[in-house]
Amino acid sequence: MTVHFPFQNSYAALPDGFFARVAPTPVSAPRLIKLNRPLAIQLGLDPDMLETADGAAILAGKTVPAGADPIAMAYAGHQFGQFVPQLGDGRAILLGEVIDKDGVRRDIQLKGSGPTPFSRRGDGRAALGPVLREYIVSEAMYALGIPTTRSLAAVVTGEHVIRETALPGAVLTRVASSHIRVGTFQFFAARGNTEAIRALADHVIARHYPQLRDAERPYHALLAGVVARQAELIARWLLVGFIHGVMNTDNSSVSGETIDYGPCAFMDAYNPSQVFSSIDAMGRYAYANQPRIALWNLTRLAECLLPLFSDDQEKAIAEAQDILGAFSDQFSAAYQAALRRKIGLFTERDGDEALIQDLLDAMAKNQADFTLTFRKLGDAAADDAADVRAQFMEPAAFDEWADRWRARIALEQQGAEERRTAMNAVNPMFIPRNHRVEAVIQAAVDDDNYAPFEELVLVLAKPFDDQPDHAPYADPPLPDQRVLRTFCGT
Repeated sequence: MTVHFPFQNSYAALPDGFFARVAPTPVSAPRLIKLNRPLAIQLGLDPDMLETADGAAILAGKTVPAGADPIAMAYAGHQFGQFVPQLGDGRAILLGEVIDKDGVRRDIQLKGSGPTPFSRRGDGRAALGPVLREYIVSEAMYALGIPTTRSLAAVVTGEHVIRETALPGAVLTRVASSHIRVGTFQFFAARGNTEAIRALADHVIARHYPQLRDAERPYHALLAGVVARQAELIARWLLVGFIHGVMNTDNSSVSGETIDYGPCAFMDAYNPSQVFSSIDAMGRYAYANQPRIALWNLTRLAECLLPLFSDDQEKAIAEAQDILGAFSDQFSAAYQAALRRKIGLFTERDGDEALIQDLLDAMAKNQADFTLTFRKLGDAAADDAADVRAQFMEPAAFDEWADRWRARIALEQQGAEERRTAMNAVNPMFIPRNHRVEAVIQAAVDDDNYAPFEELVLVLAKPFDDQPDHAPYADPPLPDQRVLRTFCGT
């Protein structure tokens, strides 16, 4: 049975230095764990065919489908602030690109598909746990309305990978509007290859910012476009308590999507300094640091683009600084507007930012659950404050704030039910709680049991619905269930 992929391979048509041509390494006994059928249909693929043995062989890298032009992309990157001039896809291979039903070009990439010239002595493989984590979290982010790479499929390979111990091997099929990163530009900037930077910038404009093609200064406009998308993206992360965990420049997409779900996590109790990543010992990528780091990464992109701005370096730097200067206002506007919606405000008034900050300060002091505090605040708008008060170690801290909040919402014309409905539409009930994610991974790895994984994915697909039958999935972890460290899984 033939599985048809209508590939178009625009990135593989770029000069050879942009990538290495390499085929996936075949595996012994691929078995499909999960196919994202709605996404397959959106991509113009046949889900029934993908669920066959032939489909599993393609999704595991055992068979290369007709029309594919497999490549490993070259890129560099700052990793925890230290520049590495060559990284690249060390365990991922881009099969090709398809045009989805909305006319959007999408990469189809196999992650964990074997070594490439960029593997740096690694085996190029992925363990089952990180594959399941990325599937769960990326699809949850999509359901939350946050720009993200997607997961098309997860496959076990029938082989083991060796990490601290032998673990089941797996491959994730990842879908993205592209896999071009800040680090992709850095790869060529480090080599002084201005023409490659220009070719890459032209490709990014054509693919992600086509409206800029005829701009008077297209490369300036490109930087401004990436700045705007990153400002919006990071604001959305903070609004759901998401911590990326490894915001290196090679994990920063120029398309404005969330990419590379390694040691990522969602906060339970609100803590601006929260870090989960086991490799972030200094807290560089802590929750509240994410806007600052995004701007730092964008500054590295700007440095790469300077030769395209002007031959006069001082002039180019001044122009780049002017564009980068817009980030803070763009981030703040997106963040504050969404925070007003989260506490049920339909209008903007002086004092709103201070009111919101006072709530966040009280939440931090009282270890209030981030997700449930905002979700249950909708009930408090209708004078049922018991559940939101219960999130605070000292409920009186909420009561003091709530008196001012109720005085503020009384200035608006909307009623309690309209307000609660609006708040519930932006405040999720369900997020990928770390302890839940770890539990489903454990069941899969230890017992080959994917029922808990399936159920969690099902619940997270509707994060804003009450789902009474699945209410326990909204609960924070008990003290002995807390997950304090997450791992990159490479």
